[in-house]
Amino acid sequence: MSPLLAAALLAGGVVLLWAGAEAMVRGSITLGLRLAISPMVIGLTVVSIGTSAPELVVSALAALRGSPDIAVGNVLGSNLANVGLVLGIAALLSPLVVARQVVRREIPWMLAITVLAFPLFLDLNVGRWEGGALALLLLLYLGFLVPAARKEDRTLLGDAAPKLEGPAARRISGARDVLVPLAMVAAGVVGLVAGGQGIVRGATEVASALGISELVIGLGVVAVGTSLPELATTILAALRREADLAVGNIVGSNIFNLTFVLGGAAFIHPLDIPERVLRVEFPAAFLVSLLLLPLAWSGRTLGRLEGLLLLGAYGAAWAWILTAG
Repeated sequence: MSPLLAAALLAGGVVLLWAGAEAMVRGSITLGLRLAISPMVIGLTVVSIGTSAPELVVSALAALRGSPDIAVGNVLGSNLANVGLVLGIAALLSPLVVARQVVRREIPWMLAITVLAFPLFLDLNVGRWEGGALALLLLLYLGFLVPAARKEDRTLLGDAAPKLEGPAARRISGARDVLVPLAMVAAGVVGLVAGGQGIVRGATEVASALGISELVIGLGVVAVGTSLPELATTILAALRREADLAVGNIVGSNIFNLTFVLGGAAFIHPLDIPERVLRVEFPAAFLVSLLLLPLAWSGRTLGRLEGLLLLGAYGAAWAWILTAG
């Protein structure tokens, strides 16, 4: 396959992946509202898992195709991009006043899960048992979050669902009200799988043709491509001055990536971890995430200065990754 064709396959996969995630999330939210399912439940399940679905599909397919570097790079690169690139851009566009519960609850949880996941990498393999352990971390997080969220009038993740109004919010009046959102979900799944296949195949071919490691391709092009749903959601939320949704979307996505996505991929097919991930990529993703805590704690506002710092940290992390390679 020529490099040009591989690049076209990669770009087409990104477009399909984004469109598939959008259709699946919108269809699921519409169906949930028409079935009178709690917005909190929709937000905690559909919105959070839906925006992490591209990462899950790409990582799982990469693992099955024998490209664990792309699978691992996708997860770590997405977490790095979510905090440094996406949140940095959002803060530049509109200052974000971070809710108290995000600082005191979600950000520490994200950092704690990152720290707890690190020992699973030490033997340079994430097997099915480790994948199960990561899934357990997710259950612990949700077990803590759901009771706490019920005590709040509006939850960080649940705020995403009530934004739909009009036809999406009406109750079921006929079979069409169920079949249409179900068709959107089905089309979204098809788009996710097809887009994921295109990204993995295209990324592998591009890496081979250009002599770039699959890990770097996974950390860069693939990770940013699968972060498009988070990018679109966060920037839109920032412009609408929905700071809780913008920051909560990023923090929740990073938690799901490390647990649901990486754990799911490892459970499908054990992942071999390059040794350099332990000393370069994992620390880079953690340090950029750690920077979010003092930035948010200092007045609980992410302004344009903080946005520049996050973008600078993202650039510094990539400089470290490239020079270390």
